[in-house]
Amino acid sequence: MELLPLLTVLLLAHTLAYLAWTAAARRRRSRCYLLDYVCHKPSDGRKISTETAGDVIQRNKRLGLPDYRFLLRVIVRSGIGEETYSPRSILEGREDAPSLRDALDEMDAFLDASVAELFARTGVAPRDVDVLVFNVSMLSPAPSLASRVVRRYGLREDVAAYNLTGMGCSAGLVALDLARNKLRANNGAARLALVVSSESIAPNWYSGTDKSMMLANCLFRSGGAAVLLTNDPALGGRGRAKMELGCLVRAHTGANDDAHACATQREDAEGRVGISLSKALPKAAVRAFAVNLRRLAPRILPVSELARFAFRLLSRRLLAHLNHSSAGGKKGGADAAAPKINFKAGVEHFCLHPGGTAVIEAVKQSLGLEDGDVEPARMTLHRWGNTSASSLWYVLSYMEAKGRLKKGDRVLMVTFGSGFKCNSCVWEVTGDMADKGVWEDCVDRYPPESLANPYMDKFGWINDVEGDTLML
Repeated sequence: MELLPLLTVLLLAHTLAYLAWTAAARRRRSRCYLLDYVCHKPSDGRKISTETAGDVIQRNKRLGLPDYRFLLRVIVRSGIGEETYSPRSILEGREDAPSLRDALDEMDAFLDASVAELFARTGVAPRDVDVLVFNVSMLSPAPSLASRVVRRYGLREDVAAYNLTGMGCSAGLVALDLARNKLRANNGAARLALVVSSESIAPNWYSGTDKSMMLANCLFRSGGAAVLLTNDPALGGRGRAKMELGCLVRAHTGANDDAHACATQREDAEGRVGISLSKALPKAAVRAFAVNLRRLAPRILPVSELARFAFRLLSRRLLAHLNHSSAGGKKGGADAAAPKINFKAGVEHFCLHPGGTAVIEAVKQSLGLEDGDVEPARMTLHRWGNTSASSLWYVLSYMEAKGRLKKGDRVLMVTFGSGFKCNSCVWEVTGDMADKGVWEDCVDRYPPESLANPYMDKFGWINDVEGDTLML
């Protein structure tokens, strides 16, 4: 063979080999691993019991007896226990006139404990972080909270920092999606992403008398989570990471007027600002959930389950058509129960947002789950309350503390938030998950024999007067 054709062949072979190697490296770098996560446990001095919550309510002199009865009824029946946490400003009586300092103190207590612990546990130096995503829905100071983390821990000057606000309880998975996509977009240059999720309770206490706006005071509690991700197989592969992220699906139904307005920050008739949770919220949540599941199911379920569901659905529609025809066009009797997809054919565990007892029950019914499947969400609501976007990580930590997550298991995360949004993702357990984490000192007490509020008898009179609508 002459020299020029030989060089051409060798150059072509080298180019093809390089392209194949680059494509394989890009595929490896497109993966997303969970190295570790830390949930925040505030100090014991910030615990708020039902009795303490009742005292806080009594300080609001604008409330009449019906308002007071309504709030106590919500608290007692909320599924929230006696050991959740509140900002110091509320415990110290400043909830009606909070300062920016109160809000930042709440954030700093979380950052100083949880983010520092995450770096210590993983052995990752802050300057190794390439991407930072911070999400808190109800607080947007300047400089941003993301900048606060950069300064506090000395992150690099070229760190890609993002700050998400106003996205509600579903922002945790939005932040996760943003971090993963940013890692993918950098052609392998970025390796580590820090995702920080919390909520600002201190400056967002509602002191008015609008019932739809009182609910947030009863449900939301202080908390937060710090999560470290990598796309580098050398760091996350071969069991070094706890889990690997599979698919992530986001659904946003905000184009619908009712969905957009069902959870919104607004002023009441007297100009007091709060979060309004309308009666349209459950319907909006179900609609967004259905949209999400339609896209999620084909990605995680085996073909056999999809075929079974399709067959049963077509059979039901055919039967309904035949019954309609035999009745001469008149409306026939009750149809057979609508078929449901068995999501247990695709995942072993369900990590559900503990937004409230009604939210957990609605997801349970929609997915055809059992009590054991939603136990982690219920126990999280009881022990920690609704910590907004960080809640899912407390639920995951419960599963891990109970020793339920084994290598190869798949975990479905589902969360809801204002907008209205429903986001979901699936993880596969790839490493050892045996940390008790934030549950270490209490997991042996869960689940308790009863979740009934110990003050039910003391405040039993609140159920004697009819006319209140409990919007949980």
